[in-house]
Amino acid sequence: MTDDEKLDGRLHGEQPEVERDGRWHRLLYTILIALMISIAQTVLTVATVIQYVILLVNNGEPNERLAEFGTDLGIWLAKAARYQTAASNVKPWPWTDLD
Repeated sequence: MTDDEKLDGRLHGEQPEVERDGRWHRLLYTILIALMISIAQTVLTVATVIQYVILLVNNGEPNERLAEFGTDLGIWLAKAARYQTAASNVKPWPWTDLD
């Protein structure tokens, strides 16, 4: 399985059947997730700056663990956006596994 296929499966794979939240619960979760997205954007910015410094120091070689972290963060952001826009009823981590 290629990396692109793995990534596609993580983003668009089978969604577990979950009970839909009530309107007020969904609003609460949406607000919490919006705050978490704000924090995630800050973390992404810091990781980007660190990775760029590493690229400068290592002659263009990225830190693989940091690159993988960026991929995981991006997948989390996508899942959070899917929940917020009601494209999915599956809440992102920490309510479900990160995969």
